[in-house]
Amino acid sequence: MSPVSPPDGHLLVLSDSLAYYGPTGGLPADDPRIWPNLVGAAVGRDVELFGRIGWTTRDVWWALTQDPRIWAAVPRARVLVLAIGGMDTLPSPLPTALREQIRYLRPGRLRQLVRDAYGWAQPTFAPLGWPVALPARVTVEYLEKIRDAVSTIRPDLPIVLCLPSTHDSEYYARVHTARAGHTAAMRRWATHHDVVTADFYPATARWFAAGGEQNPDGIHWGFSCHRDIADEVTRAVAPLVASPRLAP
Repeated sequence: MSPVSPPDGHLLVLSDSLAYYGPTGGLPADDPRIWPNLVGAAVGRDVELFGRIGWTTRDVWWALTQDPRIWAAVPRARVLVLAIGGMDTLPSPLPTALREQIRYLRPGRLRQLVRDAYGWAQPTFAPLGWPVALPARVTVEYLEKIRDAVSTIRPDLPIVLCLPSTHDSEYYARVHTARAGHTAAMRRWATHHDVVTADFYPATARWFAAGGEQNPDGIHWGFSCHRDIADEVTRAVAPLVASPRLAP
């Protein structure tokens, strides 16, 4: 017998920092201005948000398999929103693992020297556009691992996949040549598995072009962009929340 989500099931959002950063930095998960909570308010559901800076699809897979808080959230969810894949598309001329290991270097002066060198190399070589943090093929492999694992526990749980946004960041030399290919691959995967999609690109492209309200880092968004993203995700989520649950 398949488990059925409870009447008060929440929205479970797995994301990178785009879900909880605003125009001046990171915000608490319950801030009413960030798009997950705007979506929750629009459909009348609580939100469980899990995310970290720089999370790729691979990182979300690791979190799903290792974080007991997520294990507790999956059985009670009404809809799972995968707001991931955007970090996968960014140019990463130096290995991502190198960046992640810098924090562990000792002594502190060596750590700072390596951090400075990485900070110089990243935008210098980013115009190559290659390699990226994760190739599109690998992104899709991790999406399928996530879907398969969740469906083992909750075969009735609807999934919404958010397609990658864009950026205007000097840190990545304003290069985003991999986005289109990743988006196409992710969309094909979603279509194959009847996963609903929400496209982050139009709103983010419009607001970065407009300037002003976006975060000065050229990656994160202002609150007007959060509202537009919320409208896009609500369009995808609302019918799933309102639809009858699968019979056990």
